[in-house]
Amino acid sequence: MSHVGVPRGTVRKRRTLALLTTGVLTIPVLAGCSSGDEEAPRGVAQDIAPTARQAVADGSTVNWAIDALPATFNAFQADADSATTRVTEALLPTLFPMDKAGQPRLNPDYLESAKVIEREPKQVVLYKLNQQAVWSDGREIGAPDFVAQWRALRGKDSAFWTARNSGYERIEKIERGADDLQVRVTFSKPYGDWRSLFSPLYPKEITGSPETFNDGARTTLKNTAGPFVLRGVSKADGTVTLARNPRWWGDKAKLDTLVFRAVAPKDRTKALTDGTVDVADVDPSTADRITLARRDRGGNGQPLTHGPGADVSPAAALYSYAVAHGSDEKAAEAEQAARAKNRKAVLAYAAEQKALRDFAVRKSLEPAYTQLALNGESGPLADDRVRRAVARALDREELARTVLGPLGLPAKPLGSHLALAGQPGYADGSGALGEQNEKEARALLADAGWTRGGALQQPKDTKAGSEAEKKGGTAGEDGADADTGEEKKSTGGAEKEENAEKKDAEKTDKDAEKTDKDAEKDEGKADKASRDEEDSAASRDEGLYIVGEDDKPAAHAPAATGTSAVPALAPARHAAFQSAALLRQAAAVLGEDGAVAAQDKQPGGAAGAYAPAGTPAPAPAAAKGQLGKDGKALTLRFVLPSGPGSQSLRTVGDKIAAMLEKIGIGTEITKVPDESYFKDHIASGVYDLALYSWPASAYPATDGRPIYAKPEPATDGSLLVEQNYTRVGTDHIDQLFDRAAGELDEKAARDLMKQADARIWAAAGSIPLYQRPQLVAVDKKLANVGAFGFAAPRYQDIGFKNRQAAGSSADRKK
Repeated sequence: MSHVGVPRGTVRKRRTLALLTTGVLTIPVLAGCSSGDEEAPRGVAQDIAPTARQAVADGSTVNWAIDALPATFNAFQADADSATTRVTEALLPTLFPMDKAGQPRLNPDYLESAKVIEREPKQVVLYKLNQQAVWSDGREIGAPDFVAQWRALRGKDSAFWTARNSGYERIEKIERGADDLQVRVTFSKPYGDWRSLFSPLYPKEITGSPETFNDGARTTLKNTAGPFVLRGVSKADGTVTLARNPRWWGDKAKLDTLVFRAVAPKDRTKALTDGTVDVADVDPSTADRITLARRDRGGNGQPLTHGPGADVSPAAALYSYAVAHGSDEKAAEAEQAARAKNRKAVLAYAAEQKALRDFAVRKSLEPAYTQLALNGESGPLADDRVRRAVARALDREELARTVLGPLGLPAKPLGSHLALAGQPGYADGSGALGEQNEKEARALLADAGWTRGGALQQPKDTKAGSEAEKKGGTAGEDGADADTGEEKKSTGGAEKEENAEKKDAEKTDKDAEKTDKDAEKDEGKADKASRDEEDSAASRDEGLYIVGEDDKPAAHAPAATGTSAVPALAPARHAAFQSAALLRQAAAVLGEDGAVAAQDKQPGGAAGAYAPAGTPAPAPAAAKGQLGKDGKALTLRFVLPSGPGSQSLRTVGDKIAAMLEKIGIGTEITKVPDESYFKDHIASGVYDLALYSWPASAYPATDGRPIYAKPEPATDGSLLVEQNYTRVGTDHIDQLFDRAAGELDEKAARDLMKQADARIWAAAGSIPLYQRPQLVAVDKKLANVGAFGFAAPRYQDIGFKNRQAAGSSADRKK
């Protein structure tokens, strides 16, 4: 899924307007934000059945499930997706792939060395290439390839349709070094994340002209430099086939061929059981079936205790038999047909379970995290006090347990926006916002003017806003002076504010007592209150997005056409990871006839439509303890995807709604088709609350900035948000990212990122919840493949264990 969803011309125009100086769609690494240099928690190890190369057989084919055929083979275009990344990793040079700890490591297949050799007067990096490194046509990899890629991506030539130029715009020149195997790169200004550049590296035949860059690399890659080459693409079969590269100078690929096969997430179980794929990301339900299949192996032919018919009691079975053989011919015929259908289902399920015994579930934590996004562009969440109240109402530990606990994975909430557990520099920065505290959350809401009787009050002329707004600041300001960069009063953790919040809490308790008394007096006016509530319903519903009524967008949302359709820059190379995360958390689900699957109904919010006629009217907000202000109840639009692959998100969403209800915040949960979830809601800003994921990288200063950059007005009147879909940012956060990007000292850069993370927490636009689980079904005879965690796959090591290593005469498949 391309989560920007804009035509190429629009991408080009936005790139010209914004210069694309920060447009990378990945979340960073190496950051944290707490007091001191605490030891980083250890991440979950990768699970890939590691096997020495000598124990892996030569030859054979592996079929690997991907969500869809790659939209393009050019990883630097806006519609690059997860399949683009998966394929190009096996075909093209990655100079500094991530290791198991999420750090960039020099790849000796392509580089002998790469380091900063000069800092003054300008930064100079010298790359010394592997003497054997050649493209598949025999030409050696060298400076001309670096130069061509720099010119295509630096942002000065609008003829190239690029998704970003972060880092490339800082390069002043590229020269040949002492010989053809040395590349000397001089920067116009310092760039600490220089290792992120030239990965993947394309040959000059592709990046040398707009025609080959824009169109030629979309459908094929004739010249590559990896352990595999591209043999062909079949749209009919939905496959991308790679073959062993005969010119590869590194460790020889164990497989003859590697086939990436497009299989929708909902079809993965069938693809595994019929032998279509050997490796596939799966959801928890499929993982459970594989676990049960392995458990039932020693059942000695006993009937399965799960699956179709397993829950039929002996009494029900006896009754069914009696009806099927009874004197009522019509009932007997119907019952016999039902029994035959059930027998067929039982046999099919048993056959599938038998096939699933050949698979193992490899599990780890994915290098991505799920967050609660709070849209601060307009509405109640434009007030930073309301956002902070929402954040402080959440029990993040319970939410992490809900998702990770049943899978046997560490259920600890994530404490950083800029690093994941196990990465260098990780630190828990959530203290900048404060721990869960319902009392203080209510105090923040009371300070913002939201009270228990507010939904029944007449609108007032006064308008309550955040302290930053009252002082002329931007909603979501973190307390940093935009001009001087000096710290103002802290929004999350300063002693003065803690004392102020305690006073606010005491005041709120007194106000609540008074409100309760007022509510008792108003008890006899309940009928009038209900009528008032109904009369104000139209005003409250104004701008509410109703699925199926796309022609009536919310008043604050950008138009659905033109350059303001999606107020964001196009994603960058790492959009593939983001796309993978979004697709897995919101898999497109269609019925057999091609219709979108029916959406679940949700109390308090329509699943694509208003409540049907005859549905009882909801209780007045005041009766439910819901807060309000100026006659409006405090209700937030919570948008969630509706597909079966997104069940865990919906479960988390329901729990969040219950937590918010405890502090008087109502939610209207709307479940939308998965294919429109990101493009039509998250990127377009048509939501108050939403759940989605960000991937990890090793370059926080570069990759994190567009995610948290302060939105700026575009020339057409829309809001230019880059990838900051929460629309919450501050000048000080931007300044910290800019300083870190130009810092060549790793420790100093990490310290700056810790400061930035603290301010991102305090702004309360994004609340990290947990690191996403990674479940991969793998043929149990396969080695060196599975749940990779942070690390990039070594495709040349993947293969079937040889007979001696597998301990079986049937170890090699195919």
